[in-house]
Formats: sequence, structure tokens, C-alpha cells
Amino acid sequence: MLSSMLSTVSSTLSTTSTLSTTSTVTSSVVSMFATIGVSEISIITVICLIALLSASEILSASSLWNRRLATMLNLAIFPMVITFFAIVLFKVVEVLNQ
Repeated sequence: MLSSMLSTVSSTLSTTSTLSTTSTVTSSVVSMFATIGVSEISIITVICLIALLSASEILSASSLWNRRLATMLNLAIFPMVITFFAIVLFKVVEVLNQ
């Protein structure tokens, strides 16, 4: 049983060593796209936060404003504010590490 496990590990290692250059290229491409994705999501989050805050201010002055609408908008705004602060913190740490 031990010999079969060792042969499986050795065959996996030999396959991995032949694919090491491919995995390096793949990991760098994946990390590049992951960085781009974070940037795009942060822009979309900030735009949505601005839109929700604007809608909240505009609707609070109209006759359509009620407690239910205020609660709905606050439930959407609160996670966006937390995400915004996380983005700002991430960018500050990124600048300080350079």
C-alpha cells in the first residue's frame, strides 16, 4: 500500500515538473485578471453607492418617501459603505507598501 502511494506521488511530481513553466504562466495570467477584477468591482461599487445615496436624498424630498422605502435604501447603502471603506483601506495599505 505504501509503495502504491509513493508511486502515485512520484508520478504526480514528474508530471508537475514538466508542467512547471505552464503553471507559472497560468498563475501570472490569473493574478493579472484577479487584479483587474478587483479594480473594476471597486469602481462599480463606488458608482452604485453614489447612485443609492443620490436616490435616497432625492426620494426623501418627494411624496413617495415612507419608512419602508427608507429601510430598503438603507439596507442597500450600508454594505456599500462598508465596501467603500474596505476599498479605501486597501488602497491606503497598497500605497504605504510601495
